[in-house]
Amino acid sequence: MNIHIRNANIDDYQTVEAIMRQVQQMHIDWRPDIYKYCETVLPIEVYEQAVRDETFFAAEYEGHVAGILFIQYRHIESQNQVTRDVIFIDSMAVDEQYRGKGIGHAFFDFLKELREQKGYDGIELQVNARNEAAHKMYANYGFTHKSINMELL
Repeated sequence: MNIHIRNANIDDYQTVEAIMRQVQQMHIDWRPDIYKYCETVLPIEVYEQAVRDETFFAAEYEGHVAGILFIQYRHIESQNQVTRDVIFIDSMAVDEQYRGKGIGHAFFDFLKELREQKGYDGIELQVNARNEAAHKMYANYGFTHKSINMELL
């Protein structure tokens, strides 16, 4: 496979921001009542911190950054829940010109390995209800519903 997952670096920022703008535009198209255009989707300070924390990853496809993955490590502990450590996918996106080439699945395989290395209990994410393609991909990979967010406008 010609997909390589690696830690993102500062030099990737412009490409990362371009991919994040694509995602923001999809959200605007689906829900203009909630999402709006913004000059910068991912502030450089947030990105730099994620790079330092090694929680931002890039997928290279044939030498080009084709996808991005931003994660959080979450420790869940309360009197009402079983204590768990999970990897939460904050953002995962593939540049539109590289979609359908297995990059999302490569990210999931990478995350499964990371989960095992760290001894974490699971991998979680949220998906926009109107993002049918992503929802289908997640389900095909084995993700199941944990909860459903609802709204009343």
